[in-house]
Amino acid sequence: MTRTIPLLPLRGVIVFPYTVLHLDVGRERSVNAIEAAMIRDRAIFLAMQKEAQTDEPGEEDIYTTGTVAEIKQLLKLPGGTIRILVEGMRRGKIVRYLGYDPYLSVEIEEYTDEVPSDNEIDALMRTLINEFEHYVKMSKKIPPETVVAVVSLEEPGRMADVIASHLTLKLVDKQAVLEAVDIRRRLELLCEILAREKEILELERKINLRVRKQMEKTQKEYYLREQIKAIQKELGEKDERLAEVEELRERIAKAKLPREIEERALKEVERLEKMPPMAAEATVVRNYLDWLLALPWQKETRDRLDINMAEKILNEDHYGLEEVKERILEYLAIRKLAKKMRGPILCFVGPPGVGKTSLAKSIARALQRKFVRISLGGVRDEAEIRGHRRTYVGALPGRIIQGMKQAGSKNPVFLLDEIDKMSSDFRGDPSSALLEVLDPEQNYMFSDHYIEAPFDLSKVMFITTANVEYSIPRPLLDRMEVIRIPGYTEEEKVKIAQLHLIPKQIKEHGLKANQLVISENALRRIIREYTREAGVRNLERQIATLCRKTARDIVSGKAEAVKVTAQNVDTFLGIPRYRHTLAEEAEVIGVARGLAWTEVGGEVLNVEATVLNGKGNLTLTGKLGEVMKESAYAGFSYLRSRAGDLRLAPDFHEKCDVHIHVPEGAIPKDGPSAGITMATAMASALMGVPVRSDVAMTGEITLRGRVLAVGGIKEKVLAAHRAGIKTVILPRDNAKNLEEIPPQVKRKIKFVLVDHMDEVLKEALVQRVHPADKGRQEKGDYAEAPVDPGPVSSTLRN
Repeated sequence: MTRTIPLLPLRGVIVFPYTVLHLDVGRERSVNAIEAAMIRDRAIFLAMQKEAQTDEPGEEDIYTTGTVAEIKQLLKLPGGTIRILVEGMRRGKIVRYLGYDPYLSVEIEEYTDEVPSDNEIDALMRTLINEFEHYVKMSKKIPPETVVAVVSLEEPGRMADVIASHLTLKLVDKQAVLEAVDIRRRLELLCEILAREKEILELERKINLRVRKQMEKTQKEYYLREQIKAIQKELGEKDERLAEVEELRERIAKAKLPREIEERALKEVERLEKMPPMAAEATVVRNYLDWLLALPWQKETRDRLDINMAEKILNEDHYGLEEVKERILEYLAIRKLAKKMRGPILCFVGPPGVGKTSLAKSIARALQRKFVRISLGGVRDEAEIRGHRRTYVGALPGRIIQGMKQAGSKNPVFLLDEIDKMSSDFRGDPSSALLEVLDPEQNYMFSDHYIEAPFDLSKVMFITTANVEYSIPRPLLDRMEVIRIPGYTEEEKVKIAQLHLIPKQIKEHGLKANQLVISENALRRIIREYTREAGVRNLERQIATLCRKTARDIVSGKAEAVKVTAQNVDTFLGIPRYRHTLAEEAEVIGVARGLAWTEVGGEVLNVEATVLNGKGNLTLTGKLGEVMKESAYAGFSYLRSRAGDLRLAPDFHEKCDVHIHVPEGAIPKDGPSAGITMATAMASALMGVPVRSDVAMTGEITLRGRVLAVGGIKEKVLAAHRAGIKTVILPRDNAKNLEEIPPQVKRKIKFVLVDHMDEVLKEALVQRVHPADKGRQEKGDYAEAPVDPGPVSSTLRN
């Protein structure tokens, strides 16, 4: 049977047949539909919207199956809202929409329940009643009287609709029940829904029971503790141990530790609570808990990723060091793009006083991170890195964990100073323990023997420093990015003194800026004649001396201000310690200047050779190492093989002895770099031709006279520049190393690249003249013709 009827869309509610419900209506179309229904026969069709948020639903937004209801009461509320009382009559289905304004009008097909009389319907009704009774008992949200009313119903369709209206179900499930026109299908669907709801209620009951038991246990413990406190208060006593335990529990709760660390800490608190107060182990547990709570498990500082600001800070703190600054700015740029990048491990290698440690502090300031420094010089125990087991008396965590506690954040800048000065003995190898710290693939779970819990070091920016690279263990060096800081030029030292050292020392000595003025020429004289170093540490000491003497003059009233010039430096600092430049010395026969690398930078090395009447012996003095001695023998053999081309007597090695000496004999010297220097000194002595005083050289020599590449070119060139050398002879294979030389040094030094010893002699020796012109033959007759090495034969080159 079909009929035309106004439609009222419902939001979030379903009205079943045989149920009575209050509805509040406020939408204009809905109000018009109710008014039309009241004018007619009070009948209205109730259908639910698919989406409750839709304000103006269309055909596709409304379910087609709904309920024909009768409006029993109507009450107008303030604001234009109407409250109606409706009673569901029967199911219906929308056939078609007839109108949309001023209200939705539809043609529906009404359904009446056709009750089949068979045993299956009776069985389904009984099953449904049993399921509903169990549901009511378990949910405790439906009054028992409802069960009595439902049992009294004899019509199966009406029973199903009444039960569905009382259940707390999803709207989709309720709509499915409403759309089940067939009574058998409706009863089966409700039985399935009730069985599922019973399972859910059973799970809720078990969860509530478990939670209640836990709460009862906690409340019981709390109640008993409060009773103990009340009894102690009445007796005037106080249990310090319980107070300490409570304090520890409060600290653990406030610390926001990771879950596994919190569980470990609470377990230790329980152990402490059960121990006698005077037990020795109680102190161990207290210290362990203090360390667990003091470590920054989840605290970290926020990086300042402003590259321009970082560049400004680095330039403020340090002059030069462009390579290091560039690497730090690259790291900041990557951090800004990739948030989870692991921190790099930089290794600053350079002589003392070049600013390795202060550079690490500047990096921390640029990043706005905490800064921690530990010195590894002399560390020989593995426990210094990984800590001691708690079973040992006086056990402590290692220096890494101690540094993290000191930092108070999990992403500090961590400086490992003097990493090249570690050693090992029977207590272990600390460099091997550091592998776990500095390996990005392992340090996110660093294990300290004392803490016994993995600590994340992956966000730490580790920086290491060393004076020399060769003494760092290879596996450790492989995990670090080496940045070499060889030393400063004279110009850089002047700028560093003006921008940093002088203001710092004036402030530390309580002076004002106008009370001490040091001229630039005075600084240059201090650098040249009072210091000879790769860094600026001694320069700072000399400036501090000037500040002290100025302070004394001002306090004693001798002067109100002091001006230091190049002329009066020695009145403050005394006699110069070093000669101005080696280049000012006269050209001497048998003296060549080599370039050597040391742990504190490059040095100019004088090599002296003299020829004596003898039987061809070669004597070496000056505490030379084995490699250096072998280089001297190789150079001597080369000279013997080239006697004819060098215009030497063929039997000179049978009539004379050659003595090579390197001054400063108390200092050990070794390495192949002095090979061409010793050969040049011997050639000069044998030929009677002086060596140019403004030339220095470095390179390894072979028996055939080839010149091989050596290391430490930048340090050696800087040493030559400090000494006033004008020409530096280098192996041609070291041409690539000239890119490392500062431009201001390149402009002042002439570089001669050589492949063979003949080229060295041609450049190093002064204008060749016949030895007889200088009376050389009277002293030994070792040279017999004008000396000119000339081109070497292809046989000798090979």
